[in-house]
Amino acid sequence: MRRIIDGVDNLDQLRVFRPGEPEYAAACATFNVLAPLHPALVVDAASAADVQQAVRYAAANGLAVAVKGGGHLQPVPGDGAVLIILDRMAGVTVDPSSAVARVTGSARWGQVLDAAAEHGLAPLNGSTPTVSAIGYVLGGGQSPTLGRQYGYASDHVTEFEVVTADGSLRVVNDTQEPELFHALKGTRGNLGVVTRMDIGLLRHPTIYAGGIFFPGEQMTTLLPLWRDWAATLPENAGTSVAVDRLPPVPDLPPHLRGAFLLHVRFAFTGPADQGEALLAPIRAAGTAVDDSVAEVPYRDSALMHADPLNPLPYVDKGLGVRELTDEALAAFLGAVGPGVDCPLVTVEIRALGGALDRAPAAPDAVPSRGLPFQVLGIGAGGPDDLPRLRAALDRLVEALRPWRYDHQMANFMTAGGAGLRDVYGPELYDRVLAVKHKYDPDNLFRVNFNFV
Repeated sequence: MRRIIDGVDNLDQLRVFRPGEPEYAAACATFNVLAPLHPALVVDAASAADVQQAVRYAAANGLAVAVKGGGHLQPVPGDGAVLIILDRMAGVTVDPSSAVARVTGSARWGQVLDAAAEHGLAPLNGSTPTVSAIGYVLGGGQSPTLGRQYGYASDHVTEFEVVTADGSLRVVNDTQEPELFHALKGTRGNLGVVTRMDIGLLRHPTIYAGGIFFPGEQMTTLLPLWRDWAATLPENAGTSVAVDRLPPVPDLPPHLRGAFLLHVRFAFTGPADQGEALLAPIRAAGTAVDDSVAEVPYRDSALMHADPLNPLPYVDKGLGVRELTDEALAAFLGAVGPGVDCPLVTVEIRALGGALDRAPAAPDAVPSRGLPFQVLGIGAGGPDDLPRLRAALDRLVEALRPWRYDHQMANFMTAGGAGLRDVYGPELYDRVLAVKHKYDPDNLFRVNFNFV
């Protein structure tokens, strides 16, 4: 550990790591092992006061500020920046009487799920328990299990505690600095370092959820059926589908290793027998290789997507899609379907709609309300594989270009994807930019998808 003694606000009392020191590499590692961060120094914050001191130091020395929560998506390497890591601040407390969780630092969804489950409560969590809860909510947060019924996770935040570019610690909500509170929801960390959020929970101790793997060769028939079936689902049901080319790795069950599959995911918050009846057309449409859909404790639904839980090397690209016509599905299959030499490990389509389309009580910065489908492709491999993987992602996006929706989910934006103004639209972008100029006039928080 090295102490920093220069600057208006020195970091003498903080844990600080610099390149070459033992702790630096681990602090800069991300979930994507191909994309570590490269800051000038790392501040290992243990409190909001530590974050304030780090931000003031960065501002005084003309350095950008980067933040790492769960580290799942870091689009910019942060060269020369001050990186603030929040793991020592991670915590979750639940007030069962108000059904509110207080989440601090880089607490992951798995921690929130466990704390909520003790009281029969459920958060609007993402598709993997290893994602930072606050980071996910700052991108809006589409819950595969509860989103179509209850909207975006950010709709349920009642308060943030945030350190802004002037080093102030602000508590913001619907009545205290509401413009900042609302702009934080959907902008992915452009406006400050959020050290705490209070977020409402739902009373769902169990859920009917899981996934069905079908042989990939059946997807030509199954995908149109899935599309038509998804359009009939009630709002308390959600679904997505993924084309998987799984690696032959030992941590997968033997029947899934190296397999080419179509993975249909399903979640329903009503009675299990009703969920079973809703799912029956899909179950009858193909020959399942694996079927995990059942009534489970809500905390187990975080594994519905079967996302990897450990860091891996990957590249990805996402886009919004306005409709899945027969022609669109044919183009999709032409890019990733049976008989195609496609190196991507997974390509998913999420069916949205329901409460995800409805505007919140006060305008926020979530850009994807009204988005019918979100597509995301992921290719896994080492540096030598990158040209082939990126070319396959480009082919996927190009194949679906005629049906592309202008906007997409903020948490699915990827480096090198659509321009930020296009994703948010001119009106929302300019509204957020006005808040950015007020609270971060020197663009201190620019190691991200940056509003400028």
